[in-house]
Amino acid sequence: MGPITLEAMREAHARIASVVRRTPLLPLPPEPGEPAVYLKLESLQPIGSFKLRGAANALALASDEALGHGVYTGSAGNMAQGVAWAARSRGVPCRVVVPDSAPSAKLRAIERLGAEVVPVPYETWWAVLERHGHPGERGHFIHPVADPDVIAGNGTVGLELLADLPDIQAVLVPFGGGGLASGVASAVKALRPGVRVFAVEVETAAPFRASLDAGRPMSVQRRPSFVDGIGGSSVLEAMWPLASSLLDGSIVVTLEQVKQALRRLVRDARVVAEGAGAAALAAALTGEAGRGPVAAVISGGNIDPDVLADILSDPRAPGERS
Repeated sequence: MGPITLEAMREAHARIASVVRRTPLLPLPPEPGEPAVYLKLESLQPIGSFKLRGAANALALASDEALGHGVYTGSAGNMAQGVAWAARSRGVPCRVVVPDSAPSAKLRAIERLGAEVVPVPYETWWAVLERHGHPGERGHFIHPVADPDVIAGNGTVGLELLADLPDIQAVLVPFGGGGLASGVASAVKALRPGVRVFAVEVETAAPFRASLDAGRPMSVQRRPSFVDGIGGSSVLEAMWPLASSLLDGSIVVTLEQVKQALRRLVRDARVVAEGAGAAALAAALTGEAGRGPVAAVISGGNIDPDVLADILSDPRAPGERS
């Protein structure tokens, strides 16, 4: 897969403008010694995730003939909702291959949008992403990550970031398959090459960091956690050339840092984020990306309410500021 052009991202921005919200970029109230952090709130999209951008762009570019047997994707939840939303607007059936560990809140949201859920073991689901399809499925397959039209749609996040914060110094982007990080970096590097863009991973699975260290796509031992939007078992071969050429590194955060960031978002910004989105803030607060201004892409807000309640009520958590 070749580079994503600035023209393709600008065209995507215009194409999806009637479907996708231009989400706000809000400053996080700082605590002493912290970097200046701004929150790009993709959690405020109609489906609660940035994934609507890429899905809407890809569906808009698909021909009626290609969609004759419907559309399907492989997703842990957010891309599924994006494709389901866009498919419903085009009046075509949608099926979603999901890992059987997908959060129930996301599965219910997929079904509410009228899509059929096809649960499979995690290894089978990951194979869908590697093979760009699932045996026996009919219809037009939209890859949740390694699709130029999807990445161009994701890149519109970067266009908006630079328009809203011209003096930005770094951008922190959750890294699952690399579609969002590569899209944002494509836009940022095209317009402001000196701005650094970092992937954000979690300690339970950081394949991009391992791949950067090795100089080639690597697999890692994955531990499931509440941070379900990132933390895959490997870097997709199709994404490695683009991601490794655009991104300035990977910042790996702990589960505890993500929990603290979730509490901080609720307490100080009145924002509900899922684990992957909060990971971007956790990375920004480490200071590894510099003193700022730093943008953290809060990629989604589709967290299971029970999980969020447990994290917020953890008695070991730091107390509220007076």
